Amino acid sequence: MRRLFPVTDETAAGAPAPGAGGPSGAPEPSGATAAPEAYGTAGAAEPNGFGHADREWSLGELAAAYAYPDPGPGGRPWLRANMVSTLDGAAQHEGRSQPISGAADMRIFGTLRALADVVVVGAETVRQEGYRPARARAEFAAARKAAGQGPAPAIAVVTAGLELDFGLPLFTSPLVPTLVLTGAAAPPDRVAAAEKAGARVVVAGDGTGVDPARAVRALAGLGHTRLLTEGGPRLLGQLVAADVLDELCLTVSPLLAAGGAQRIAGGPSLAVPRRFALVSLLEEEGFLFGRYRRA
Repeated sequence: MRRLFPVTDETAAGAPAPGAGGPSGAPEPSGATAAPEAYGTAGAAEPNGFGHADREWSLGELAAAYAYPDPGPGGRPWLRANMVSTLDGAAQHEGRSQPISGAADMRIFGTLRALADVVVVGAETVRQEGYRPARARAEFAAARKAAGQGPAPAIAVVTAGLELDFGLPLFTSPLVPTLVLTGAAAPPDRVAAAEKAGARVVVAGDGTGVDPARAVRALAGLGHTRLLTEGGPRLLGQLVAADVLDELCLTVSPLLAAGGAQRIAGGPSLAVPRRFALVSLLEEEGFLFGRYRRA
């Protein structure tokens, strides 16, 4: 893996001296300052990931590159999305994202989960991707404990009708209880079934649907301020439309899929497109890993 952005003539020649900061001595972008040593990677070469050497980064380096920004006073929640797209814009192949992913993408996927308090996902994605509970990872245990986090992130499923199989491990055997985000008018029998399975139902809308801004506030009220969504496209489109998305981590896969697959975000068009700024760009084996924040 190589860091492509930010890059200057100085960084192209090699990694900066320890303590030199980012390119030309400039500070690292906010949110990329977590120490790799916190994840047991002390002494790793090029700890900041600069330079053109193409190698597999350690989990500590990835965690540092994708660290959440300081929440500041009041613990403002930060919602990031992690999505993958082919060169021609397909977010899925035959209904699933796995066929367009790769090894480095899966390492970043696991790292982003390990940094999050909660993973927000749409009900259709749960059904299509066969979602399971997030697992605890020994490599991140100390850092999560130091950050006041549990052993693994909770999964929060956004659903209006609660048409889910509550007999799945996602609901019956997670390390931390799975959350179900729904509206006040959700079917009472399905709410009861979710609660009986061990899920925690969180009302985040006045009707049958979920209001994205209210969902973010509800999760923050439960102490979840480091939020990660993995889609799918319909949910991401709703989050974009509600203007609650702070960051997009986008993997561009070096594949062409053609066909009529969905883009990473669906739903109605915005009156004015949202502007995001590039924070960092990594590359490995033709895959590009971009990190964008609201401008």
